[in-house]
Amino acid sequence: MSSPVHAERLARVRAELAARGLDGFVVPISDEHMSEYVGAYAQRMAWLTGFGGSAGTAAVLPARAAVFIDGRYTVQVRDQVDGALFDYVGVPASSVAEWLGAHVSAGQKVGYDPWLHGIDWANATAKALAAKGAELVAVASNPIDAVWDDQPAPSDAVVAVHDVKLAGQSAIDKRAIIADWLKDKGLDTSVMTALDSIAWTFNIRGSDVSHTPVGLAFALLHADATADLFIAPEKITDAVRAHLGNSVRIHDREAFEAALAALKDRKVAVDPGSAVAAIFTALEKAGAKIARHRDPAVLPKAIKNDVELNGTRAAHVRDGVAVARFLQWMEDVAPQGGLDELGAAAKLRDFREAGGGLVDLSFDTISAAGPNGALPHYKVDETTNRGIETGTLYLVDSGGQYADGTTDITRTIAIGPPTAEMRRRFTQVLKGHIALAMARFPTGTRGSQLDILARQYLWADGVDYAHGTGHGVGTYLAVHEGPQRIAKPSGGQAGTEEPLHAGMILSNEPGYYKAGHFGIRIENLVIVVPQRIDGAEEDMLGFETITFAPIAQNLVETALLSPAEADWLDAYHAEVFEKLAPGMDDSDRAWLESACAPLDRAPAALAA
Repeated sequence: MSSPVHAERLARVRAELAARGLDGFVVPISDEHMSEYVGAYAQRMAWLTGFGGSAGTAAVLPARAAVFIDGRYTVQVRDQVDGALFDYVGVPASSVAEWLGAHVSAGQKVGYDPWLHGIDWANATAKALAAKGAELVAVASNPIDAVWDDQPAPSDAVVAVHDVKLAGQSAIDKRAIIADWLKDKGLDTSVMTALDSIAWTFNIRGSDVSHTPVGLAFALLHADATADLFIAPEKITDAVRAHLGNSVRIHDREAFEAALAALKDRKVAVDPGSAVAAIFTALEKAGAKIARHRDPAVLPKAIKNDVELNGTRAAHVRDGVAVARFLQWMEDVAPQGGLDELGAAAKLRDFREAGGGLVDLSFDTISAAGPNGALPHYKVDETTNRGIETGTLYLVDSGGQYADGTTDITRTIAIGPPTAEMRRRFTQVLKGHIALAMARFPTGTRGSQLDILARQYLWADGVDYAHGTGHGVGTYLAVHEGPQRIAKPSGGQAGTEEPLHAGMILSNEPGYYKAGHFGIRIENLVIVVPQRIDGAEEDMLGFETITFAPIAQNLVETALLSPAEADWLDAYHAEVFEKLAPGMDDSDRAWLESACAPLDRAPAALAA
């Protein structure tokens, strides 16, 4: 693949670096808040390389450059990034620091933007370069921005009040929780940079980041329960100002760095997982006493209250009606031919909008036909758009942002008769999904301890999937939310050792991907709930499934299901019909009843 546009951009960046006396530069997919999803103005890696994934980094040296991606994007990066311009480097097998250490020369200076990287990354990379006699240099302004002629401006959209009737807890009470935490730790102030934490703490929502209802802001929370909020003044309406009250001092976002300089001798909590290196540097220069702590909003945000849980349950029912109507439409239309991935994604959005209450999608819909389904985080565009053909599998991973909840669901369907291999792999994925859905576990159990439940049936055939099994989900906030996660304990992924608490929402999404052929994923969201077990000697937890849409029964090899698994699927489909039927008309309801009918169980003797 040849990419003249990106070759020219790479040359311009190298020229800019040379003019600044730099030999290299590191370009992450990141913003000043270390967000997972970033605004258009912060898509510097995509501009430079053409890579369209949500996680990755590029590094540029005078004669060599590289892109660093994890296992989700191994195929995608080769489709989108010119291998003649950039080396492909997999992480965590390697890292930016290792690659730079292997390719820099003594005396060279590699730049980085301290507002886009964490302090631990900066320290580790500086050490790797120093070992070669090279230097990592913090830049005062980003060189990509200097050569990106049509770079979008940050969003100036106003923020809005998130009503306590939806939040279930007032912003005053939330600030009091953080103030009590600070006093308990003997601290004066907490620096809050994560956009979803700020939105949750102040009960505000915005539209500055695509698909995530947050506003660009920083905050300082104090032990006296007051706060300083740093946000562009044009984003604050009179209603928001009144909602925040006198205990929240509002400043321009540009005043944040100067405010850090004023925290001399203060004991300040900073989260190295979400606060960029520039914040640590500013606090150190100011003479503040830095205490590394996790953002104090993270855990209370993850443990939803009853109002939030009831809201998200309601949102999932409305969303389920839309998804079920889409699945019926696909069953009718896709076999006729002429449908493509973009058309299917657009139709699914139409169904969601018709159901009412949709504010936005919760992420770009993964509408993946045939071999594109083997790319777990595939993103369809005009270039990659593929027709949905008979004899293939179609995978659709999608979600909606509603004022009362955030949804995320994946369904895989067969277009025409599926092969025996498709059915076997689908059923193994389903068995893993059911095993996790039915799990009961003691209080204090971590996500890493549950992950094997979802993989065991695939492992029995010597296959696996290269992504986590479950991520946390917000309520009208980020579709990927920490601190909880269900995944293998290795690989440096945060959250796998976080104990699960009642009230947390997670996804349950095992999958299987055959490169060049098809992908399978079955995803529902679940709530961690207490479990009453007769004779139990420990407090136990389990999962309540809150996503409702039919699972394709023509892909289920019923002989591979145990009686308990078959019973779970029948019970799940009975609940799907009960929840969704009232929101459907007669013809849709008839289709739903058929899609949710009990399994036609095969003889047990055929089971493998």
